[in-house]
Amino acid sequence: MSAVRVYVVDDHPVFRDGVRVALEHVPDLEIAGESGAGEEALTALAEPDVRVDVVLMDLHLPGCSGVEATRQLNSPCRGGSAPPRVLVMSASVEDDAVVAALRAGAYGYLDKGASRAELLGAVRCVAAGGAVFSPAVAERLSRYFSALHTVPAGRAFPQLTQREREVLDLIARSYNNRRIARELVLSEKTVRNHISNIFAKLGVQDRIAAMLRAREAGLGE
Repeated sequence: MSAVRVYVVDDHPVFRDGVRVALEHVPDLEIAGESGAGEEALTALAEPDVRVDVVLMDLHLPGCSGVEATRQLNSPCRGGSAPPRVLVMSASVEDDAVVAALRAGAYGYLDKGASRAELLGAVRCVAAGGAVFSPAVAERLSRYFSALHTVPAGRAFPQLTQREREVLDLIARSYNNRRIARELVLSEKTVRNHISNIFAKLGVQDRIAAMLRAREAGLGE
């Protein structure tokens, strides 16, 4: 398998240097490029010969913010092949920043105090299509959604079947497909089929968007 190609977007050269050192000599990961500003990154990533799997994105960038850059990367207007998956790395773990990044299409959110092992694991997880959050961010997300005025779970998403609602509830708990299959005594293929139906019925494109919708409606608690 080819190495996961990582692009770093951060306005602090020292942080970019640290990420480069962290990824050096890791056989399955490699640096594909770096930028110090959002507009610069969007221009570079739009080049047809650039292949990037994961973008490590800071939120506080000069000019175009990390949230806006993430949103533009995931915009259907960009066309072309599937966009790289964004993993936010930021010193800010405020509720609004985290939720805004996820709504823009980020697959994960780490604080900049994460260890090298956490960073490497998060990059691999996001490259594989998973979602990952540092403990501090996961705790804030849990408190944020608990504080929302929610629709009673029994009345949420009437377009879903009972089984689809059960699957969505486990997605909202950040369960992966294997764990959902084990929990509901289903095959992983059946779980994937249910998830495809859930995405279509909710009008969402990915697991993060489904998780956000579910948590806002009171599922996953």
